Amino acid sequence: MIEAVIFDIDGTLVDTVDFHAQSWERTFTHFGHQIPYEQIRLQIGKGSDKLMPVFFSLEELNTSDDGQSPTFGERMRDYRRELNKREYHPRIKAFPQVRELFMTIKADGKLLALASSATKDDVAAYTQILNIEDLIDAATTTTEVKSSKPDPDLFFVTLDKLGNVAPNNVIVVGDTPYDAEAAGKANLRTIGVLSGGFAEENLRKAGCIAIYQDIADLLAHYDESPLK
Repeated sequence: MIEAVIFDIDGTLVDTVDFHAQSWERTFTHFGHQIPYEQIRLQIGKGSDKLMPVFFSLEELNTSDDGQSPTFGERMRDYRRELNKREYHPRIKAFPQVRELFMTIKADGKLLALASSATKDDVAAYTQILNIEDLIDAATTTTEVKSSKPDPDLFFVTLDKLGNVAPNNVIVVGDTPYDAEAAGKANLRTIGVLSGGFAEENLRKAGCIAIYQDIADLLAHYDESPLK
C-alpha cells in the first residue's frame, strides 16, 4: 500500500529545464568556457555539485585566487543562481493540474513530499507558483544534504522527515534518470514523466516502473497507476 509520494520539482511540476540549461550555458560563457547547450541540458536534474564536475576538473573548480576568496566553482554557482533568479524566475510556469493531482493523493490519505536539487529559496518560490503550500508534508532541498542527485541523500532525508514509512510504501515521481537512480539507491520506486524532455528509454533504463507524458496524464490515469 502506498503511504507517501515524493515529487521532484524542476521538469516534473514546473517547466524549468530549458531555463536551467540556458542559465548554465550563459554562466559558462561568462567565465570563458563555450560548452554546447545540448550537453548541458542532459545534465539538468543534478545539483551544481554534480553538474559542474562533468565539464570542469575538481582542481579547476577548487581554484581560488588567493586561497581565501571564493573558488572558481563557487563563483560560477553563485553567478548562475543570481542570473536564474533575476531573468528566469519571473517566467516560470507550473505544469497543468499539479494541485489537482496533489489533492487527489491527499484525499487518498497519503503523505506528500518534495525532494529537489534546487535551493531552499527556489523551492519556496516554486511551491507558491504551484499553489501547493497547504498540501506538502515535507520538503528537502539541496542546501540540506552533502550530495545532490543522482546520490540518494535527498531521499534519505525526506524519508526521515516523513517518519515511519517503509520505502516499499513510497513512490517517487520525477522527470530525469537522476531522479530514478537516486531513488533506487534509497530502495524507492520511481514513476517517470516526459515533461522534462528526457527520453522514455533513458528513464526506463534508470529504473522507472511506469512512464507518463506529464502530471496531467498521471492524474488522468491515477486509478490504474502505481500511486493507487
